[in-house]
Amino acid sequence: MRRKTAVVLGGSVAGLCAAGVLARHFDEVIVLERDQLPPDAEHRRGVPQSKHPHFLLNSGRRAIGEIFPGFEEALIAAGGMRLMPSMDAAYCENDGWAPRKSGSMTMVYSSRVLIERVLRDKVRELPAIEIREGVTVTGLRSSGGGTARGRVEGVEYRTADGDGHLAADLVVDALGRGSSVVDWLRAAGWRAPPEKTLDAKVTYTSRWYDLPPADRRPETWWWKHLVVTPTQDTGDHPAEHEFLSNFFPIEGGRAIVCMGSWGIEMPRRTEAFEAAVDRVRATLFGRAARACTPTSEVHLTRSTGNKWRRFDLLDVPPVGLVCVGDSICAFNPFYAQGMSSAARSALILDAMLRGRDALDLAFFREFLARQKTSLDVPWMLAMARDQAYDFATGTETVPAWRRRIAARLSWPIFNAITAASREDAYVERTFAEVFNLDRSLKEMATDPRFWFGIARYKLRQRLGRTVVPGGFDDRQDPPGTDFTGYTGAASARTAHRGDDLVGA
Repeated sequence: MRRKTAVVLGGSVAGLCAAGVLARHFDEVIVLERDQLPPDAEHRRGVPQSKHPHFLLNSGRRAIGEIFPGFEEALIAAGGMRLMPSMDAAYCENDGWAPRKSGSMTMVYSSRVLIERVLRDKVRELPAIEIREGVTVTGLRSSGGGTARGRVEGVEYRTADGDGHLAADLVVDALGRGSSVVDWLRAAGWRAPPEKTLDAKVTYTSRWYDLPPADRRPETWWWKHLVVTPTQDTGDHPAEHEFLSNFFPIEGGRAIVCMGSWGIEMPRRTEAFEAAVDRVRATLFGRAARACTPTSEVHLTRSTGNKWRRFDLLDVPPVGLVCVGDSICAFNPFYAQGMSSAARSALILDAMLRGRDALDLAFFREFLARQKTSLDVPWMLAMARDQAYDFATGTETVPAWRRRIAARLSWPIFNAITAASREDAYVERTFAEVFNLDRSLKEMATDPRFWFGIARYKLRQRLGRTVVPGGFDDRQDPPGTDFTGYTGAASARTAHRGDDLVGA
């Protein structure tokens, strides 16, 4: 059934994905965007986080591909890179560099600004969609707010030429963390939705670099992505050893050097940033950054708390309104869940519009229930780690005894999973599915085969019968040996002499 008009508030990833599915069901879809959108892959005021690395998880890649067929191919044609992290990235884990071998997961690496530019190109191919730039949304138009007959009927806005309004059969809020929609609803008579919050005081800082030409890179520079996880050493060490650090490749022979932490003040000036890069616990990280040419200032972000506006808990949710992306649920950006969760919400909206004729109260209740089920998956992952910190604040903090358990067990469990993944394809594939939001943390936690694989690996490790070595010296370059299919008899005694195995 075709409907007349849908209005989308915001032209970022969440808004563009929503517009893509609405074009299948509405005669006209109008996207209102405050910024003047750049013609190419450039930063803009409304997306300050574009200056940091962005991972598009596999579930998000598939979702956007369903909304915009050919998206991934277009992203790669524009400069994005399809890589296999386990082969193309060097990971410095608790005990040193992880072994390099093939895995089940691939990723497309690019900047956030390139992702948005390709999405805008795809949107402009759809004749039903009109993007209006330089438009600031100032309010909602509604009737019967807070009653069973209440309905959002349109939006009010301001442009350089003055004020205006649009009538709409459906309004989609994609205005992000700072959306004022809840305030406008409250003023119109609706009850504000309960909010779940957890702020683990994450701060991250990034700088952009040009890579050296390929023929001038060291011979040992086989990797394209570097990841250095926080130390688990409880003794004295530099604060930088607590950082989660990424040397993240993007299009155009460039990389984003990013460092982040939970609860630690991060450098925001050039000199301090460069000094911190040199103190990251894997010495290659600093050497790699020094081999590149900086092309930007240092960019710092602190707005990273988890926040879920629970519209699904309202007795009378606002009919005529759907919230997607950070407007409904914003995550700690460390977990790379935002874009993928937004695209998944858009697909739920598409399925609902195909299956139901009336945009009535029952429609919006069912949409919110389905969206809640989808958002539960990334939310549980975010809580599992962020609840471990004593300094975390919000409604989802847990008692001290639970924080102690989470802090004590989270890293050992992660270490066991990554180690077992080297030799057990089921463990590796299951963990990749959870990371990519294709399975929930609860499903993994109740999977006996998954835990059997980890227990079996730990037993082999204790008996000195593991096969694939690990724990290569983080003061050296990560070995480029491909351990896929490796059957050598590496024991715990040889695991730390991995350089002897290069070329095996």
